[in-house]
Amino acid sequence: MALTIDTPLATPQTRSAAGGLREVATLALPVILTNLSATLMMATDAAMVGRLGATELGAVGYAGIWYWTALSLFSGAATGVQTFVAQAHGSGDSRACGGWAWQGLYAVVPFAALGIAIFAFCFAPLLSLLSPAPGLAPLSSAWIHMRAFGVIGITAAMVLSAFFRGFGNTRIPLYAMVVADVVNVILNYGLIYGHFGLPAWGVAGSGAATAVAEWVYAIFLYVAFRRRPVDEQFDTAPIMPDLAAIRRFLRTSLPIGGQWVLDMLAFASFSTLVARMGTAQMAASQALLSLMHLSFMQVVGISFAVSTLVGRYIGCGDIAAAERSHDTGARLGVTLSIAVGILFIIAPGPCLRIFTSDVDVLALGTPLLMVGAMFQVADAFGVLSGGALRGAGDTRWPFAVQTALAWGLFLPASYVGSVVLGGGLTGAWLGGVVYVGALGVAMRWRFRSGAWKRVRI
Repeated sequence: MALTIDTPLATPQTRSAAGGLREVATLALPVILTNLSATLMMATDAAMVGRLGATELGAVGYAGIWYWTALSLFSGAATGVQTFVAQAHGSGDSRACGGWAWQGLYAVVPFAALGIAIFAFCFAPLLSLLSPAPGLAPLSSAWIHMRAFGVIGITAAMVLSAFFRGFGNTRIPLYAMVVADVVNVILNYGLIYGHFGLPAWGVAGSGAATAVAEWVYAIFLYVAFRRRPVDEQFDTAPIMPDLAAIRRFLRTSLPIGGQWVLDMLAFASFSTLVARMGTAQMAASQALLSLMHLSFMQVVGISFAVSTLVGRYIGCGDIAAAERSHDTGARLGVTLSIAVGILFIIAPGPCLRIFTSDVDVLALGTPLLMVGAMFQVADAFGVLSGGALRGAGDTRWPFAVQTALAWGLFLPASYVGSVVLGGGLTGAWLGGVVYVGALGVAMRWRFRSGAWKRVRI
């Protein structure tokens, strides 16, 4: 298992290639594959549960959105480790990298465990207030209660993945995710349908299988984190919590978590609007979300690579290379989004049948995929510029702007499109297209303004 740095700092002779397509793609490809593996985990849950019925598929989708909403504060904060590791590594202080991983674990994991425990306990009463379509509530609650057992594993894995990405080793998280995927598929098959001598828990079995897989993911990464070659280069031996370092970490990382949680809360509210339309509408929306991850996770992978390179080149004082990294990543990400969007438009039926054979869901989903094609292309601009800003430690401005647009534009536009104008499910998603388009313009303008060059973490 190779533990060398994937993309070493450019030397004076190679500065002209710094931030170019080869460097971005080399760093991004394993991250893309990791994210696609994570998508496969979610898609496997949806596809296997979808065979039980449209209600079960809708329940997993609805519960998953609320679970990730609750988790996103902590998962967003965990990604801040990447910024600190990238800038420390870029400045030549590699021995500080392991310490930032430990401070990230101390700052994120205990509070995530407590927060998700409270969320799982309160989820059933929350559903009684939200009043989703009949049949969704008990299944969604059962899935949440099982999935919550994986919270320590997934948040620890996010911190450790951010550590490896920060210094350019994007392969180790990929290997860990592939192993977790295999575990998830086997346990899903056993616990959903009752094979291999396991109980047939249905929707709850899907949540339990994923929780176990998340622990496997974390254990694999921790073993790699503590191996001698990594320890010798980055000093990964356990250390005590450092309150000053944790405060410094949280000043940059909490706005990322806040940005993620408020954006996800807006999306969860959007999903509640969809869930009230009916079970078929929620199932069609979940199928679209699962398909869009094919493109979205590629773009997120490129944004993580861009974040690492921007942080690295800021650390070594090469601002021009940081800018090239952003521009290269943007071109690559938008191109991939367009390619997947074309697939949605020319083959909506085969795409949707991966998840369901329900006639009503297929009828709703076909026009929805055309909207999804527009959504993901518009979303790519904001995701990629946002990744570059995170690498620079510019996290407060994106937090404020994304929050304002999510609540001031996304939800009102979706309500108008679906209810006021009578567009139903398609109208609601068109409101989402308006939101991600505006967010992309804002994030790209922020990067072009150069304000991130003055940020100090």
